[in-house]
Amino acid sequence: MFQYQLNHRFFAQVPEGVEELAGHELMELGAERVQASYRGVYFDAGKDDLYRINYGARLTTRVLAPLITFRCHSSDTLYKKSKEIPWEEFFTADHTFAVFANVTHSKIRHSQYAALRLKDAVVDSFRDRFGRRPSVKKTDPDVWIGLYVESDNATVSLDTSGGSLHRRGYREEGGQAPMQEITAAAVIRLSEWDGSKPLYDLMCGSGTLLSEALMAYCRIPGSYRRERFGFQFLPDYDEPLWLAVKKEADGAMRKPARGLISGSDIAEEAVALARKNITDLPYGDRVGLEVADFRTIPELRGRVILCNPPYGIRLDRDRDLGPFYRDLGDFFKQRCLGSSAFVYFGNREWIAHLGLKPSWKKVLKSGGLDGRLVKYEVY
Repeated sequence: MFQYQLNHRFFAQVPEGVEELAGHELMELGAERVQASYRGVYFDAGKDDLYRINYGARLTTRVLAPLITFRCHSSDTLYKKSKEIPWEEFFTADHTFAVFANVTHSKIRHSQYAALRLKDAVVDSFRDRFGRRPSVKKTDPDVWIGLYVESDNATVSLDTSGGSLHRRGYREEGGQAPMQEITAAAVIRLSEWDGSKPLYDLMCGSGTLLSEALMAYCRIPGSYRRERFGFQFLPDYDEPLWLAVKKEADGAMRKPARGLISGSDIAEEAVALARKNITDLPYGDRVGLEVADFRTIPELRGRVILCNPPYGIRLDRDRDLGPFYRDLGDFFKQRCLGSSAFVYFGNREWIAHLGLKPSWKKVLKSGGLDGRLVKYEVY
């Protein structure tokens, strides 16, 4: 038996800083003995919980099922131990696969070299046993295999998600500097928005925040549009159980009232892109969208307001954003009474320019940015 079958323990990869939030979400989806770690969460799960987590999670990147753990002082040991795994129990020579690796504080120093040795072990295992080998496919393979080596302890895992779960399938195009889906899901979670007040995104861009808000409120599983999962390659995969889990999750979805979720953007092409992305989701046609500069909006009272304004790192490098942020602060103060605003600052230097006292600030890193989500209560 493989390691995950003996102890039913898995590892969820999550973005840095989201570990605690992801842990709570995993527990809601059935995980037990949840333990946050750096960029990940360890947890126990039965088969139904594993399927439910992969289908429903919005804050997790991948869920790994450990196959074997061993002491690994050299690349030869890595190759030998990995070759001993009966890979034919997971996939055939007709399937494609890829390897990702992370190596730290070990005699093997290079992650790419470690991944190459594991890949060789898989290929040679098939060739020696069957005279044929599966092909490596770096983009969208059938099977993803993970390797983690820390302090000369190696763990080889199968990615039960079958690729990063942040790829929801609703965003074919992202526009300029789009917010990553998991970051947007974290913003919605941290806002504690529950649908008791209407939600509005002032600068919707390609609609990622609005899409994640729609998914959260309507209980749309994070992988609703995903066609296959890595857990379908596990030797103990139970298809009737997976179909039952999926049916239960889909049956829990609910329709939002029109006007509950809406947003705008100054750019007509951004709004068109947001409309296309959002309508790819169930109930997306109930999200209101318009082309508007926030300065022209008469008022947004009693709302939960979100925005991911420009911060001059990836775009607008030569633009003085000070006046823009002062206008945004004035808009909140003058036209948003009774509202709570959640602003994501990819560049923290602009927080002071808003001219409002934050209720709180939370670290929220995204795409290499040491960002902050800041809450403002407008009384």
